[in-house]
Amino acid sequence: MKIALIHDHLTQEGGAEKVLKVLQEMYPQSPTFTLLYDEKKLPSFKNKKIVTSFLQKMPMALKKYQMYLPLMPTATESYDLMDYDVVISSSSAFAKGVITRTNTLHICYCHTPTRYLWSDTHRYVEELHYNKLVKKFIPPLLTRLRQWDRLAADRVDFFIANSENVAGRIKKYYRRDSTVIFPPVDTSNFYISKITADYYLTGGRLVAYKKFDLVVEAFNHLKIPLKIFGDGPIKDKLEKLAKQNIEFVGTVSDDKLAKLYSEARAFVHPQIEDFGITAVEAMASGRPVIAYQAGGANETVIEAKTGKFFDEQTWESLADAIIRFKSEDYDPYEIKLHAEKFRTERFIKEMNDFISGHWNKLSADKRQVRFL
Repeated sequence: MKIALIHDHLTQEGGAEKVLKVLQEMYPQSPTFTLLYDEKKLPSFKNKKIVTSFLQKMPMALKKYQMYLPLMPTATESYDLMDYDVVISSSSAFAKGVITRTNTLHICYCHTPTRYLWSDTHRYVEELHYNKLVKKFIPPLLTRLRQWDRLAADRVDFFIANSENVAGRIKKYYRRDSTVIFPPVDTSNFYISKITADYYLTGGRLVAYKKFDLVVEAFNHLKIPLKIFGDGPIKDKLEKLAKQNIEFVGTVSDDKLAKLYSEARAFVHPQIEDFGITAVEAMASGRPVIAYQAGGANETVIEAKTGKFFDEQTWESLADAIIRFKSEDYDPYEIKLHAEKFRTERFIKEMNDFISGHWNKLSADKRQVRFL
C-alpha cells in the first residue's frame, strides 16, 4: 500500500512534531505534505520528503504565517493525494481536511480539535496582539473556519486520539468516536541521575495557554531556584516578570535536556495539555511531576507515586503544592517504570496494528464486492 503523511505545518518544535518523526520512521518512503516548512527552525526534517503547499512561496509566510489563516483550508485541499491508498494525518488544525479518493483509507491521529476554533476560541481572540479594530474581524473569520473544520472532520474514516482527554473533545465537537493511542516518548533518552540538584524545572513551547506565568509568579514569591527551557512568543514577557532565582536556559540539546530533567528536584507542569510529553519525559528521568490536575496529566501522573497535583490554576495553589512537596517521598525507579508505559515501541506497535487492521478489512471488503 502507498502511504502519505499529512501534517499541519512545520514551523515550530513540539509534541506533534515528535509524533511525525516516528511516523516518518515507520514509513520512510512516504512523503509528508504540510502547509509550510521552516528548515532553519526544524533542521531535523531537512532530509525527509517534504511537500509544501502554495503558501510556502507567499511573502513573509514563514515569519507571519498566521496572516494566511483564511487561505489554509484551500491550501490543505490543494494536496494531490490521488495516488495514495492510505493517508495518515497528524492534526491539531487543518491536516484532517485533505481530499482523498473514495477508496483511500484516511486515518487521523488527532492531537486535539483545533483549540482556537473550539475549546480556547474566546481566550484566543483576547490574547491576540492586534488593535481593537482588527480584532472585530477575527470572530467572523473563526466562525467560517469552524464550519470548515467541522466538515473536514467528516472526511476522516477513523480518528485516533492522543489521550482520553482528547477523545472526549473529538466526541463533543466532531460527534465522532476515536481510539486512544498515547503518543510516543523516547524514554531511552532519559536516565536517573545519582545526584539531585537544588532547582525545579519547567519548560517547553513558551506560549500563553501553557501558563508558565503562574510558575514564574509562584517562584518569584518562593525565592527558590527554577530553570525554564524552551522558546516561544512569551519568552520576553516571562523574562521581564522573573526575579533572579529564575534562569532561562533557552532551547537545549537532547543531552542537556536529559541532564536538566534528571537532576531537578521536580518538574512543574502548570498547563492543561492534550497529553503532555514533557511530563512523561521528566518521569522517564525518575523525577516527580507537580501538575495541575486537569487534561492529560490525569492520565500520566499518579498522585503520591509519580507526582503531586495542585487543584487551582493559580500561582498560590502551585506555590502551596511546592511548599508541601518532598522529593524524598518518591522512588525514582518506580517513577521511571511507570513512564515506560508510554515508550516509542508501544506507539509503533499500536499504530501498526490499527492501520494494518483497518487496511486489511477494507481490502477484504473490496474483494467481497468484486466477488458479488
